[in-house]
Amino acid sequence: MTTTAVRPADEATAVPLSLALREGTRAEHESAESSGFVEQLLGGHLDRDAYAALAVQQLAVYTALEAAGARLVAAGADRGLVFDELTRVPAIETDLAHLLGADWRDEIAFLPATLAYAQRLEACGDDLSLYAAHAYTRYLGDLSGGQIIKRMMQRHYGFEQDGIAFYDFPEIHKLKPFKDVYRERLDALPLDEAQREAVVEEARVAFRLNQAVFAELGAARAQG
Repeated sequence: MTTTAVRPADEATAVPLSLALREGTRAEHESAESSGFVEQLLGGHLDRDAYAALAVQQLAVYTALEAAGARLVAAGADRGLVFDELTRVPAIETDLAHLLGADWRDEIAFLPATLAYAQRLEACGDDLSLYAAHAYTRYLGDLSGGQIIKRMMQRHYGFEQDGIAFYDFPEIHKLKPFKDVYRERLDALPLDEAQREAVVEEARVAFRLNQAVFAELGAARAQG
């Protein structure tokens, strides 16, 4: 009688993708959060114009991200990772109308770093794994740290609801269970080790692109 030895699962593959993303992007995440612009905005040292400038840049990023998600859905290739409940572009547009007025589309300009970020999202094409990396950095951030940002905007700049619709998810009644489902779907993506590593690396890129936007927002404030 012969027996076949059971080989232990590869350690990297055994780690859930959502956990690999969290741990693998920790340094980039902390660096983005500690950028001067973010610290000053959350500390109440800027003004509503600074928040509006951030919202403008978010419009370009989320337009590109959600276009990528729509392409995956149309192709039947999203594997349940694209949620209508997470769509942010309409909320950003509502915020900008409140912050900048009815003619806001004529008032906005995207920074070079923002355009580079959007171009990276467009370059991801229809690759679900690359989309997953960027969606993870944006949407789970909005559902987690974004809720703290919302409270800081209310505390320091007098917002109530108008102008900060971006941070509201009216179709998601409980954030934690939703985030758990999102992570489960990330973990269920059929990726081999090389693909998983590529997802984590792309998420690092996403954080660095986001940090570059913060840096240019800060520089623009300093020059203004």
